[in-house]
Amino acid sequence: MGKWSRRAFIGAGVVAGSALVVGVAVRQGNPINKLSPLLTNGENEQLLNAWVKVDTDNVVTAVIPHVEMGQGVHTALAQMLADEMDADWNKVQILEAPADMQYVSDSIGRDFLFPNLQVPALFEPTVAGGILELAQAMGLQFTGGSYSVRATGQRAMRTAGAAAREMLVAAAASEWQVPKSEISTADSMLIHAKSGKSEPFAKFALAAAEQSLPAKPKLKSPENYKIMGQPKARHDIPEKVDGSAVFGIDADVPGMKYAAVKAPPVIGATVESMDATTAKTMPGVLQILNMGDFVAVVADGYWQAQQALGTIDAQYSKTEGDSLDQDAIFARYASHLDEAGEDGGDMQTEAGDVTKGFAEAATKVEAEYKVPFLAHATMEPMNCTAWVRDGKCDVWSGHQAPVNARQAAADAAGLPFEDVTYHNAYLGGGFGRRSDSDAIIMATRIAKATGYPVKMIWSREEDTAQDHYRPSATSRFRGGLDKDGKAVSWDNIHTHLFDPADAPTIPHYNIASHRIRKVDVPMHLRFGPWRSVDHSQHGFFIESFVDEMAHAAGKDGYAFRRELLAESPRHLKVLDTAAKMSGWGSALPEKHGRGIAFVPSFGSIVAQVAEVDMSGPKPRVTKVYVAADPGFAINPDGFTAQMESGIVYGLTAALYGDITIKDGAVQQSNFHDYPMLRIDEMPEVEVALINGDHERLGGGGEPGLPPIAPAVTNAIFAATGTRIRELPLSKHSFA
Repeated sequence: MGKWSRRAFIGAGVVAGSALVVGVAVRQGNPINKLSPLLTNGENEQLLNAWVKVDTDNVVTAVIPHVEMGQGVHTALAQMLADEMDADWNKVQILEAPADMQYVSDSIGRDFLFPNLQVPALFEPTVAGGILELAQAMGLQFTGGSYSVRATGQRAMRTAGAAAREMLVAAAASEWQVPKSEISTADSMLIHAKSGKSEPFAKFALAAAEQSLPAKPKLKSPENYKIMGQPKARHDIPEKVDGSAVFGIDADVPGMKYAAVKAPPVIGATVESMDATTAKTMPGVLQILNMGDFVAVVADGYWQAQQALGTIDAQYSKTEGDSLDQDAIFARYASHLDEAGEDGGDMQTEAGDVTKGFAEAATKVEAEYKVPFLAHATMEPMNCTAWVRDGKCDVWSGHQAPVNARQAAADAAGLPFEDVTYHNAYLGGGFGRRSDSDAIIMATRIAKATGYPVKMIWSREEDTAQDHYRPSATSRFRGGLDKDGKAVSWDNIHTHLFDPADAPTIPHYNIASHRIRKVDVPMHLRFGPWRSVDHSQHGFFIESFVDEMAHAAGKDGYAFRRELLAESPRHLKVLDTAAKMSGWGSALPEKHGRGIAFVPSFGSIVAQVAEVDMSGPKPRVTKVYVAADPGFAINPDGFTAQMESGIVYGLTAALYGDITIKDGAVQQSNFHDYPMLRIDEMPEVEVALINGDHERLGGGGEPGLPPIAPAVTNAIFAATGTRIRELPLSKHSFA
């Protein structure tokens, strides 16, 4: 996701006076005339609506408005469209949609900006139109926040597939002169059983495109799913295995030159002067640029550019951040929390009388937790290829928000949006980092200044030092228990809130009196969305404190959470499943421990149990049990892989992730001082999926991450009696 705030856009009159939208995914006035030149190849392909085309060989192509960054979203969304269309899965292809306003839908806008919006049917078209206009103004063609399946898939891809099917049926009914109700569909065929007629979709594709778009196409019930819910192989895997897959860094433009860049080490500083005497004499160097906020070397090859860049002695301006270090930053957090006291800060949610509940509690529990800044460390470093010439601009990269990337390039080139062509590619890791357009802007500026088509690649060191970081944070808790060990009071105040707004909240836990506040603390580092966004911090904070309250109550973590979830049967089922999988309560060897954590996020409910071995010099996570309810898993294998992936990413952060600051600058540079989880450190992972509500789908890419850190730290406590209140674990000694 980009740096959008729901709160910034929600207000009276947002949807007033808006254009009408027919249905949810398909708009009034089918845009195929505009889109066909972008998506079809002559007369051999026919676009039915913005999301699907059929070719003369009866191949159905799903047009996907989201990017593929290893999460399998192209396959899952194609499954949703193909199932509603009754397409032959063996003849379904996938095409990523261009960076175009036609692929900014109200589906993302609704779930991102107004997740709980309820609208009377009478006003739905007007409201949908208003949300669409707002989404287009924000460029919300983006992949992030686990919105792809639960928003675009559920609201758009399914609807578009069902609409295409109904249009094909109507076309066949017209030609065959039979009622539409007598025509069935299966495996990309139209069938009229009474007459024995059957024809492929391709036969009627042109006539279908001339049909009116159905306002409310009928969607299938789960019992009629044939493709959704099935573990289909991902479409992107073969070309990633054989090396034919094209990532942003693979762009190749005739006459292309290479750029290496270096920005001031303290974010916010500028380049005041530089000595490039040596660099100018080095082989292959074409241009050396002081762009003000960074230095760039353009050369015939990347290695030449990077080597020359290393010889440049640059002087930077002073900033307010120059004196900051890690201790000073956390001291600032503490100061702001102290100033807020018992009544200050911004109230996020409140119920009951927290002060009274805490005062009257038989047992009181207090704790403070800290997490550091984190970098994204995508496998593919930040890169972009740009070419500005003759009043036009082409950009090649991988970006989570291609419309915004296109607009950023247009602004950097000084050109209208329409004169920029954005070529999106596979992303070698996104995790939120590729929702920011800083690399796009830098490459476009360099290309404009040089006249060359230029491929700019950040070194790993530059990538680490110039990230848009997951914010560091401090969170303080006070909790009260009655004489029976029941939680009666919950008081939390924390620094920062980026997104989503519900991350610090606990609606699933039945605690009568609760209050959650935040304080905003200035920071000089750039920050941005990091996988699972604020749930990554608050999952650790909340589930650690729940475990501390359980211990104070004389109950184990599982039993205590069961009491808190007693009125939420769907949540309880997930918790119980994870506990049963792990054999919770069974004996473990000495210096081994089990920990449990429960974090609903992004519409999915996830519980994890981690087992740790503390017999060595550092924690070793040996097994993780996962129970997850995403409502309905469109591709069970894909969802399972995302649970595993979230654990890898989250466990890396829990064990090692630590971006530290000295004199205002990031100290880490590469994988030797910002390590990743190694293959021999990977625990065995067992995943159980629960389809709890097929009408309310949850996400897959984010929810697997938040429970892993607290599950591990709670397991460490069970094994050693040592409570971990600050990450990463590498800060602590377990000898």
